[in-house]
Amino acid sequence: MAVAVYFFCLGLSFATWASRIPDIKASLRLSEALLGTLLLALPAGQMLTLPFSGRIVARYGSKITLGIAFVFYAFSLTNLGLAKEGWQLGLALFAMGISGNLCNISVNTQAVSVEKMYGRPILASFHGVWSTAGFSGALIGLLMISLKLTPYQHFWIIAIAGIISTFFANRFLTESATTSPSQESTEKTSRFRKPPKVILQLGIIGFCCMASEGTMFDWSGVYFQKIVKAEGSLIPLGYASFMIMMALGRFTGDKLQVRFGKQRMLQLNGLLIFTGLSTAIFFPQLLTATLGFIIVGFGVSSVVPMVYSTAGKIPGMAPSIALAGVSGISYLGFLLGPPLIGFVAELTDLRFSFGIISVMGLLIALLVPRISAFK
Repeated sequence: MAVAVYFFCLGLSFATWASRIPDIKASLRLSEALLGTLLLALPAGQMLTLPFSGRIVARYGSKITLGIAFVFYAFSLTNLGLAKEGWQLGLALFAMGISGNLCNISVNTQAVSVEKMYGRPILASFHGVWSTAGFSGALIGLLMISLKLTPYQHFWIIAIAGIISTFFANRFLTESATTSPSQESTEKTSRFRKPPKVILQLGIIGFCCMASEGTMFDWSGVYFQKIVKAEGSLIPLGYASFMIMMALGRFTGDKLQVRFGKQRMLQLNGLLIFTGLSTAIFFPQLLTATLGFIIVGFGVSSVVPMVYSTAGKIPGMAPSIALAGVSGISYLGFLLGPPLIGFVAELTDLRFSFGIISVMGLLIALLVPRISAFK
């Protein structure tokens, strides 16, 4: 429950920021191009800390790191509401990315530790809590806007609620996620060595999945507008159907993994990503495209949790170090996928660019049997 509280508060904080982006864009008078550039500051902060975050968590323990990092994450959220210039917003997003990555590595380290204690898959359910928090944050955002609260006031309400909730939850986190002296010595001696093969393999699977996720997050609305030709009120249908099924898939993913096994589940997930995107590409009508996006939502739902779970159990390697390596490679997919869509769409069309992403789902299905960690 304590780990779930952190997942929920992290998801709620991020969704809170996302719900007020239009207001901040308007108040700062930012163009679409400038806003897009500034939004890159958040992943830039995350990528900057990836080489160190795993070692920080391994050195001080995920419990302490998560407790401190979340406080900074909450304060970073409030700083977004203080921005009066574009560069100030970019700086605040960069700080949020740094603290957010430390939270991400430490909370997933905690989740892997709890999963080991339970002796059965539960990581996907934790990620389902994050998705649920995203819906909650969007609804709370609508409420705050209707009450005419400024983003700064809104952010402080969420930050205070999050800090209080996680303060009480922190004492119940496990202490078992700390690196032993022998592990820490081993990691220091291998600091500049090539990452183990299994880290690269897991990272590639995560890369393919997160490229698909990023595409759905950033381009689903555009696809429904430009290709499906949905009416104004129905444009968000694709994104909403994808998000709902992704959340449902995460809550059911653990039980399905127990029944069918990790390898078969990942193969199925990859095929669903391919099938769902292909359906939306070849049958771009409202009903069929929505069905396709629903299939994609279920396809991506459990891939990253299963990859992270596997990374956290690599023999002879601290979970936080392994998670940092795998998440670093995976997150590149989230960063590179959406720009690739735009570039290819400019040269050809949006359906062709979605086809490239669909192939990544097929790659997941083909590569998984060749990775020994999933056997």
